[in-house]
Amino acid sequence: MIVKDKVFKLLYDVEKPGRYIGNEINIVKKEPEKVDIRFAICFPDVYEIGMSNLGLKILYHLLNEREDVYCERAFMPWVDMQKKMQKEGMKLFSLETFTELDEFDIIGFSLSYEMSYTNVLKMLYLCGLPLESKKREKGMPIVIAGGPCTYNPEPLWEFIDVFVIGEGEEVILEIIDLYKKYKFSNMAKEEFLHECAAIEGCYVPLLYNVGYNPDGTIKSITPVSENVPPKVRKRIVKDLDTSYFPTKMITPLIEVVHDRITLEIFRGCGRGCRFCQAGVIYRPVRFRSAEKVVQYAKELVENCGCNEISLVSLSTSDYPNIDEIAREILKFAEDKKVNISLPSLRLDSTSLDLLKEVEKVRKPTLTFAPEAGTQRLRDVINKNIKEEDIYSTVKLAFERGFQNIKLYFMLGLPLEKDEDIIGIYTIAKNIREIYKDIGLKKKVRITVSTSFFVPKPHTPFQWEAQDSIENMQRKMKLLKENLKRVKDVEYNWHDFYLSKLEAVLSRGDRKLSRVIKRAVDLGCQFDDWGEFFDFSRWEKAFWLENIDWRFYSDRKRDFDEVLPWDIIDTGVTKEFLKKECLWAYESKTTSSCFERCTGCGVASFRGGICIGK
Repeated sequence: MIVKDKVFKLLYDVEKPGRYIGNEINIVKKEPEKVDIRFAICFPDVYEIGMSNLGLKILYHLLNEREDVYCERAFMPWVDMQKKMQKEGMKLFSLETFTELDEFDIIGFSLSYEMSYTNVLKMLYLCGLPLESKKREKGMPIVIAGGPCTYNPEPLWEFIDVFVIGEGEEVILEIIDLYKKYKFSNMAKEEFLHECAAIEGCYVPLLYNVGYNPDGTIKSITPVSENVPPKVRKRIVKDLDTSYFPTKMITPLIEVVHDRITLEIFRGCGRGCRFCQAGVIYRPVRFRSAEKVVQYAKELVENCGCNEISLVSLSTSDYPNIDEIAREILKFAEDKKVNISLPSLRLDSTSLDLLKEVEKVRKPTLTFAPEAGTQRLRDVINKNIKEEDIYSTVKLAFERGFQNIKLYFMLGLPLEKDEDIIGIYTIAKNIREIYKDIGLKKKVRITVSTSFFVPKPHTPFQWEAQDSIENMQRKMKLLKENLKRVKDVEYNWHDFYLSKLEAVLSRGDRKLSRVIKRAVDLGCQFDDWGEFFDFSRWEKAFWLENIDWRFYSDRKRDFDEVLPWDIIDTGVTKEFLKKECLWAYESKTTSSCFERCTGCGVASFRGGICIGK
């Protein structure tokens, strides 16, 4: 029985069979025997999450533009499907041709969040492949990985052959060309990896040695030979107008997390929040021209069967004349009954009028992210938003008929005091009072959500310690008890242990690869799903490997310590990050890139709006 028949036989007894059937609108169909290279692009989570990832869609359609490549997709099967597959002796398969993944030339993982690491290993298990790179010989798939988590690739170093650092549209084609040479010659895998390391943006962990000090900190990270670069420089696409962007994306047949057309209008962020990794790794800012945005929007609305188009970026308000572009798109989208979504919009009177105009299908929930409860702490984290601005905008929103307000904050930020936590309660209370004073009769809904600060690599706070679990619990309870006193306020908080493990994995070194493997052997998977996450299994994995997880999360690091991710060059200098960290302790703020060049160093990449280029 062929794989497809086996799969369809199992679908009667699994949840959401639409995850496994493929054949969606705009799927790419080729004859596998007529291509040179078969590429499996894998997302280490369920279909609904993976098919919401814009990067996966871009690379899928980009690779399939080449006649010599067939790119197919695979996702992490849900536990019921895993059990069925294992019972039938089936391996993980692609959705396009139902080919088992160990028959592909390249397997590429998208690493969007650290909690998916166990799923990466589980998917390799389901492929029937050796986990360790050094055990996979020529003839077996080359395993690569890209995405934001690769900016500290060390926890997965044993399992991935090549990490792609930065934006993948150009570098992936260079890897394909090199692989073609490797496949159709006598080139050994070791030689292929050495040549990969010469491609800018490629990190081959087997070609670097890591030495340790007696206290467990890193002593050195050195390449195995002079031909291997001492640092790996991220890749960026310099011109979004000339870079590839698909206007005929796959449209899923079942509902996915972000069930809409996604159109990227610019990359990067110039705001400089000191906790934000994305604001560093995606620098410099690069805008897609208004003409291209409108053109792509028209084609996407025509080619995809979605009823919403989302104009996305890290800070949509920073796009020049965003209101004019949105209204231009609305002219043709409205006729097609397509709604426009504008996430990451800074809310002022102009934006509120725009939202009211474009969100005709439903009243949107207005989202504010003050991040901290007092101005002092907002200055510490360089979140340049004033409390009075929040109140004035909320008042305008209420007067224009908006009733749902979401507020996002972080607990456990560096230099945080209890009055900063009480400040969150004060903001929520004052917003409720504003609504009451206006005298509106409909019920308001105010949602306060808190996550816990995670000190991320390549940020000014990368050296900071994370709060202990006990302190996280205390702060959450303090806020919860105060918010109970405010009518119409709902409070949501992130899991303490999940935040703790995220910090451990995001700041980990090579020793954690053994822990991750052990955790998978103990049954860990879908760690980002509440019903599956079990911190006690992780604690056992650390204990069995004789590693204290607190070493990675709860420890403040010295400026001169060698960090696991120092091998990666984001373009932003360590000197700039140190300066920003020191300024945080003085509550000094830094201007945005749109006001003046802050001298971060990324101008050397020649692209974007950097004044210093």
